[in-house]
Amino acid sequence: MSAILLRILIYVLVFAAIWFGVRRIWSDWQNKFRADDAARHQRDLKERERPDVIDLKQGKDGVFRPGDDEKR
Repeated sequence: MSAILLRILIYVLVFAAIWFGVRRIWSDWQNKFRADDAARHQRDLKERERPDVIDLKQGKDGVFRPGDDEKR
């Protein structure tokens, strides 16, 4: 009887270690992707401020054209 309980305990410990390892990897990847997205967002915001970047506005006909408010 104790051999069965020991075997069950070992299985539970192995599955728990795998479960927590997978959760840790998942959260690390999520944090990495969030950091990459934040860095990309900051880079895009900086790039929008450059004078050679043109803002396009959608007209009533659906075509995108440069807006009236030019950056200087």
